[in-house]
Amino acid sequence: MPTPTWTRLSPARRERVLVAAMDEFGTHGYSTGSLNVIAREAGVAKGSLFQYFSGKLDLFTYVAEQTSLRVHAHMRPWLEGYDGTRDFSVHLVDALEAWLDYFAKQPLERGVAAATNMEMDPAVRDAVRTPVNALYLAALRPLLERAVAAEHLREDTDVEALLSLLLVVLPHLALLPHVPALDSPLPLTAVNPQVRRQNLERLVTPLLADFRGEDDR
Repeated sequence: MPTPTWTRLSPARRERVLVAAMDEFGTHGYSTGSLNVIAREAGVAKGSLFQYFSGKLDLFTYVAEQTSLRVHAHMRPWLEGYDGTRDFSVHLVDALEAWLDYFAKQPLERGVAAATNMEMDPAVRDAVRTPVNALYLAALRPLLERAVAAEHLREDTDVEALLSLLLVVLPHLALLPHVPALDSPLPLTAVNPQVRRQNLERLVTPLLADFRGEDDR
């Protein structure tokens, strides 16, 4: 967690450090990401970083959490906007389109997503994925529960299982613009919007197949 010194910094300085760290970790990952580069790009002394955070992993964890909060803020209309008046699968496809568009246009957030999901050191990966997954689950669970209440998902839907599937799918989709080789056999990048939506619908159909309510089968 950041130190009290960090919280006393001006918002502008905190943003400079955060953006520099997002860029460095997102470009080089945790292991080869350089605190020297982060300090230089943020316009602070390297020693100052250790006044703000207890160490490199603490900074990386903070970057992952803050990046997730930025993504969450962008996705809030899709997380909170579902009211059960239309098919949940349509809403989910809309949300996935927004998710793809966001990461295609946000290189900093996309890079951090790659750094956190592709980190090879399990201890480091767990340190950053645990709080990120907690945020994902807190945001997604109410959405799925509303879909169950609206009978667009079965009353006996295994919400934990569906959440687990989404935790696999969402990071994968976030990385498609970063790692194009992942984009197969249903292309979701470098295709026209109609084809992309059709392919997302093809992806969502089997994803929800065992959870859909009778009226939506």
